[in-house]
Amino acid sequence: MLKTILIALAVIVIVLVVVVVMQPSEFRVARSTTISAPPTAVFAQVNDFHKWEAWNPWGKIDPAVKQTYEGAPAGTGAIYTWSGNNEVGEGLMTIMESRPSDLIRIKLEFFKPFAGNSIAEFTFKPEGNQTAVTWSMTGTNNFMAKAIHLFINMDKMIGGQFEKGLADMKSVVEASSPSPLAR
Repeated sequence: MLKTILIALAVIVIVLVVVVVMQPSEFRVARSTTISAPPTAVFAQVNDFHKWEAWNPWGKIDPAVKQTYEGAPAGTGAIYTWSGNNEVGEGLMTIMESRPSDLIRIKLEFFKPFAGNSIAEFTFKPEGNQTAVTWSMTGTNNFMAKAIHLFINMDKMIGGQFEKGLADMKSVVEASSPSPLAR
């Protein structure tokens, strides 16, 4: 009887390992919104980590998060580190590429609760008197991340935070930008 139980458990573990291994090795999460402001105004909110406080959704999850800024004050070479509760974790962001009103590429290094690296990108496309901004994150999944993603939908979890952040960014930028009708 014990032998049968052990064989059954071994088969279950092997099947689970195979299912985890077959999960995608790469992920991409992206969300977009349109903001009634020129690309320069939207770009400025992302290019300077100091301005993220007004719209960064993870900062609202843990208002006591510890933040530091290093390197360039904005643009390529700007560095932002954070250390917060278990939901926010600990990590470092570095702006690797900054093309005015077009693209910002950020290297994300997560230390806690799980170690990992990703790339975040913000793109800005003019649409008349508005700007379409897209916030995306790409990365690779190691075995542990693949296993976690069997139970947690990364797109919904991260995507939901991107949606909140973009909505707050929209409010901040539109409140500080004069209305095109007022010009």
